[in-house]
Amino acid sequence: MHYRTLGGDQGPLVSAVCLGALPFGTTVDEPTAFAILDRFAEAGGTFVDTANNYAFWVPGATGDESELLLGRWLRSRRAAGRTVVATKVGARPDRARGPRWPGNAEGLGGPAIHAGIDGSLRRLGTDRVDVYYAHVEDRGVPLEETVQTLAGLVRGGRVGALGVSNHPTWRLAEARHLAAGRGLPGFRAVQQRHTYLRPRHGPPCGLQRETDDELLDYAAAHPDLTLLGYSTLMDGAYTREDKPLPERYDHPGSVARLRVLAEVAAECGATRNQVVLSWLMGGPVPVIPVIGVSSVGQLDECLAALDVDLDPYQRARLDTA
Repeated sequence: MHYRTLGGDQGPLVSAVCLGALPFGTTVDEPTAFAILDRFAEAGGTFVDTANNYAFWVPGATGDESELLLGRWLRSRRAAGRTVVATKVGARPDRARGPRWPGNAEGLGGPAIHAGIDGSLRRLGTDRVDVYYAHVEDRGVPLEETVQTLAGLVRGGRVGALGVSNHPTWRLAEARHLAAGRGLPGFRAVQQRHTYLRPRHGPPCGLQRETDDELLDYAAAHPDLTLLGYSTLMDGAYTREDKPLPERYDHPGSVARLRVLAEVAAECGATRNQVVLSWLMGGPVPVIPVIGVSSVGQLDECLAALDVDLDPYQRARLDTA
């Protein structure tokens, strides 16, 4: 396993890949999730990502499932002290705000953030989370309120580092500027959708935000900010015939990139998934992939990407395809 420091030199030290726990307790049952977590820890993985709403959209689920399962694993393995746990606030349905999501998302107001951390700590069975993300943008709340409330959680010892997800770059920059101007802890991690294929031109669909050139430029200019990518393998679409490309990535521009991806994978003796992960981790702005798997075998394939070394010529071909 390789490691890097989240948020520049400010810590915490995390594994170079992060295990996403989104399906744990819903579409991935507890024995399988425990086996995946055990294998990740055995391989030296230390960084696990969840949220307070995973995965409420699965029939019969509430959004408690992932955090509850992760909490049970942390306690049963006595792993809290050696696991960097990240969770999120802002996107959990609040029935008092209406019957339909995302209109009833809890948001990023002060009361919602305090209620969110209380619930997450209870479900995880701990008194502190290492990384706490503002999960989705909330323009209905003054940004200063969100920034100050989150900073208070850090200063109160309930949160280690702050992150943001699914926000435009200008909003991230403004939040960091606000925090710096007031001497407050600010966002040191940003987690966006990120993969090798590029999305078609046009505004993003729904609440999810993609990593774009503006964010890459901003991250390159601010080494105290760590970039993480989710949906890096597009639910298996790079390697499985039964998994079509997401509509936003299914366009003529993807044809050349997929061809070069297959060529480089053959040259490296690696899978296309492994090349995608290696490309992300070794780029000019190194990315921590948040990998989502449903079996130990899938996890092992992803971990093997740590041993895939793309040479400059291969990387240039991938970049310019």
